[in-house]
Amino acid sequence: MDNGNKTIKSFQDLRVYQQLYKNQIIILTQVVPRLPKEEKYDLASQMRRSCKAPCALLAEGFAKRYQRKNWQKYLDDAIGECNEMINHLSVCRDVYFNNIDIKLCSELIDSYDSSSRQLFRLREVWKNFHEND
Repeated sequence: MDNGNKTIKSFQDLRVYQQLYKNQIIILTQVVPRLPKEEKYDLASQMRRSCKAPCALLAEGFAKRYQRKNWQKYLDDAIGECNEMINHLSVCRDVYFNNIDIKLCSELIDSYDSSSRQLFRLREVWKNFHEND
């Protein structure tokens, strides 16, 4: 598989992984800490787990990339986690706009939406990966 002239040897070579990792860092350092205290064990906790999940799923699933159904399941689950983050960030933007940078939330929502589409395309083009490697 080619990543713009760069051979993909690791999950870390995937552009979608790199973007999701950046999102994770932003959420953990700039969004979650600004949520109100009453959200510490609810929305903040969910966001901490959910923002980490797509990267972890790509890392774990990449080891099973030769097993078509297993790899696709990890990609599908990563898409689901991206969708969950879109929901959580929408809540942050719409409810906690006094605490959270609204523009940042909107940018992250767009990034997770883009990542979902990238993961879907990756799922489609990688169907025959085991035959091309």
